[in-house]
Amino acid sequence: MNEAEIRFRLIDPKLKAAGWETAPHSLSPEHVIAPGRIVPLGGTARREPPLRADYLLRYAPNQTIAVVEAKRDTLPAGSGLQQAKGYAERLRLKFAYSSNGKRVVEFDYLTGRERTLATFPTPAELWRRLHGQTAANAGESERLLTPYYRIPDKTPRYYQEIAINRAVEANLSGQRRNLLTMATGTGKTLVAFQICWRLWDMRWNRRGEHRRPKILFLADRNILVDDPKDNMFAPFGDARHKIEGGEVVKSRDMYFAIYQAIAKDERRPGLYREFAPDFFDLIVVDECHRGSARDDSNWRDILEYFEPAYQLGMTATPLREDNRDSYRYFGNPLYTYSLRQGIEDGFLAPYRVRQVVSEWDASGWRPYKGQMDREGREISDGVYETKDFERVVALQARTDAIARHLTDFLKKTNRFDKTIVFCVDQDHADAMRQALAKENADLMRAYPDYVVRVTSDEGNIGRGHLGRFKDPEKVTPAIVTTSKLLTTGVDVPTCKNVVIVQVINAMTEFKQIIGRGTRVREDHDKLFFNIIDYTGSAMQRFADPAFDGEPVEITEEEMGEAGNVVSSRGKDGYDVEAEETGTESEFEPGSWVEADGGETEPRKYYVDEGQVEIVAETVYELDADGKRLRTSSFRDYTGKTVRTLYNVPEALHEHWVSIEQRRRIINALAERGIELDALHETLAQPDADPFDLLCHLAYNAPLHTRKQRAERLQRSRQDFFDQYGHDARAILNELLDKYIEHGVPFFAIPDVLKVPPVSEHGNVVEIIRYFDGADKMVEAVEQMQALLYVD
Repeated sequence: MNEAEIRFRLIDPKLKAAGWETAPHSLSPEHVIAPGRIVPLGGTARREPPLRADYLLRYAPNQTIAVVEAKRDTLPAGSGLQQAKGYAERLRLKFAYSSNGKRVVEFDYLTGRERTLATFPTPAELWRRLHGQTAANAGESERLLTPYYRIPDKTPRYYQEIAINRAVEANLSGQRRNLLTMATGTGKTLVAFQICWRLWDMRWNRRGEHRRPKILFLADRNILVDDPKDNMFAPFGDARHKIEGGEVVKSRDMYFAIYQAIAKDERRPGLYREFAPDFFDLIVVDECHRGSARDDSNWRDILEYFEPAYQLGMTATPLREDNRDSYRYFGNPLYTYSLRQGIEDGFLAPYRVRQVVSEWDASGWRPYKGQMDREGREISDGVYETKDFERVVALQARTDAIARHLTDFLKKTNRFDKTIVFCVDQDHADAMRQALAKENADLMRAYPDYVVRVTSDEGNIGRGHLGRFKDPEKVTPAIVTTSKLLTTGVDVPTCKNVVIVQVINAMTEFKQIIGRGTRVREDHDKLFFNIIDYTGSAMQRFADPAFDGEPVEITEEEMGEAGNVVSSRGKDGYDVEAEETGTESEFEPGSWVEADGGETEPRKYYVDEGQVEIVAETVYELDADGKRLRTSSFRDYTGKTVRTLYNVPEALHEHWVSIEQRRRIINALAERGIELDALHETLAQPDADPFDLLCHLAYNAPLHTRKQRAERLQRSRQDFFDQYGHDARAILNELLDKYIEHGVPFFAIPDVLKVPPVSEHGNVVEIIRYFDGADKMVEAVEQMQALLYVD
């Protein structure tokens, strides 16, 4: 019996007999753990096969407890155990099973023992074994079964289930400081909601009283609390309340606040002191790496004041020097789900990186002697570098060149792809908005909000722009310029381009920024995104050994005068020091200071003169396993891959001539990230025959066009065409014309017969008659395809 029959006839009955189909217990056959890594292919993308377990065993809907791998009855019962253990370790399960239907092999992670069984353990036995080891009392283990709040289309993914369960278990076991580390885009808000809901629903609280808990959701930006309060946490209904405007309400259960609204300052002792230190049972600190746990932070006073409360920190950033305080305060994470793991699983979108360097960013900018800025001030002499641009000196020519280059990129891809441009400050964001609007005047006439600025200065207008930008169904705004406001807490699921025009020194901020593009929306063809880096920040962060999510491709471009691309190439390697580039100004960039006489003057220089060229594309790609970073060009990678499959051109030719073998070659290349259409486009060889292009890259063979191959066939094998009548010959020649024009590697019959000019010969039945039957027609077309490659 094959595996499917073994499951149906032998394993299913054993699981049912053990009680795994008796509510609330359940089994999930053919369970997809992860959808499969996304591999970009030119302008499109494909998914690798999903990660699928034969069975997941659930003690309750929110308590997955074991995994089972099935094998054929001709194999040993334990032959699938290593595979089952791999799934168990990913899912953080304590029991893994392999079965051939006759015997069951168990591995128990609690004891480290492997044993052979005749039947599967019952749900009650596994639950008892699991919680006997964790020393949870019967009451606590029953409370773990408190269900999720059911949200349509938002059933927790495997890593979210782990995070939720571990946080709930930590609270029930009395662990007072906890931390969850989850990459941006992996659903921290859903996790936070389900944790709060389950604790609230089970009436957990610090004192063990029969009441619902008082919970505070704390963050540092209104957008980080308003959106969860109004949307994800809506099931709490009237139990919700946002602390703001100096008003104190103590009759609710689910509170929301930003630090600034309740912290002390020079004008007040702190609104938080209006609540008793033991008022809250649980405080959830979102984006806790953003300063809440620093020893010298006023916000730390809030957490220490509410010391009796259980406190859960949530962050997107693994431990680093710039967030060490958070880890010291909250402790080691209960669970970590990284950017790398999210991309590998296929829950997060991979990305390409285009590094673009202007002449002034490459070699610096220096004013000529006595040069005055827009405000009539003489510019201090010196060489200004990328870290100074828009902070010390604003160069309009550089802004215009970047806007022109970005517009050209969008014209080659899709001008309505959602794009976020991260600028140095609000002033820079407005200058970039104006430059982009000028470059896209044609669209601005039809869509006045095609390019907008969204910063704190815009207030309600900016929030309106942001709401439309986030909506996948809205076409505009398509481009948003910003500085800091959109670095975190903004979910733009269809964002296709993240543009960096500011120097980013902190890894935490860099991850937050690229996190704007990591959401996957297959229904809107959003499977990957681009990072377009004009400051070298991405390169520095990728050079950091602690970075945990490599790009699939990095392209280095040289930007010529006025923003045009001078060259585009794959870089064979790079050497970037992972160090901080400069220090932050002691003043807020773009701020105004009081000059003599009480008037204000801009702190940075504004320069409208000059021309700048964009002078420097590096290709970083992942190996076929998606885990190791390569720094070779796409051209070299393709050649090496072809040689790995076929070490000599004769071997490739022998297989390519066969239509079936040709399909296998094309599929094998696609599995390794090489798609023929993308290859033609990348190498600017739209007319080349795909076989010749592969041979050229792999063996340095001459490059022929499809037209040359078709004409050679018509000249050298006239006998092939002469064996058919007039109409049949005409149809074969029209198929050759399609091959020349479109590079069709296969003529799919009967589909190709239904489109002009072939369809003009009649319907499918009539066309087949010209060849004396369907079989003979297929034979003629396949022979012609084979003859194309007979040298």
